[in-house]
Amino acid sequence: AAAASVPVRVCHQEIVKFDLEIKAAVQDIRDCPGPLGALTELNAAVKEKFRHLRGRIQELEQMAKEQDKESEKQALLQEVENHKKQMLSNQAAWRKANLACKIAIDNSEKDQLLQGRDSLRQRKTTKESLAESASNITESLMGISRMMSQQVQQSEETVQTLANSSRTILEANEEFKSMSGTIQLGRKLITKYNRRELTDKLLIFLALALFLATVLYILKKRLFPFL
Repeated sequence: AAAASVPVRVCHQEIVKFDLEIKAAVQDIRDCPGPLGALTELNAAVKEKFRHLRGRIQELEQMAKEQDKESEKQALLQEVENHKKQMLSNQAAWRKANLACKIAIDNSEKDQLLQGRDSLRQRKTTKESLAESASNITESLMGISRMMSQQVQQSEETVQTLANSSRTILEANEEFKSMSGTIQLGRKLITKYNRRELTDKLLIFLALALFLATVLYILKKRLFPFL
């Protein structure tokens, strides 16, 4: 258990590290003044960090399933669930930061348009960047959705296993009750048999005493008739 806890602790530390790095990167996106190329680079870095984070969470989930003790397994699975929720929260913050940054960049570009700069080329670049960022975010959301779907399926399998175990316990309990009744009946029969045996012994003793008394009486009459 001590050896197994080392990789679990390392995995947990890496998850926390990537979580903090994602939060910092999301803040950088929120504060990004532009241009769109810089925003694209920041989004690529965040996407890579999310990929590493998902991998570590999956590793932790696999370690949880391999635990021998049910209590440790459930505790690790709860940690996995918390990390997934935190990842979803970071995903939402990432999306909001992108929208806020793009709005700010778009407003800045509008100001430049008013000053006579190359509006057509900048507008086209903005649309392409928006499309690329939206595609990246959609891909990340689909990955998270698949992960959550797998978790739901595993939960359903766990519930089914627990239901089967409960049914087996109930059946064993019924068999135990039946065996208990049989044991009680056997105990009563043994008690009755012991009483009957005691009564038979007493009758045999009385019959033997009567027999001896009779023999002694006969011997007395024949050997000592004058008595």
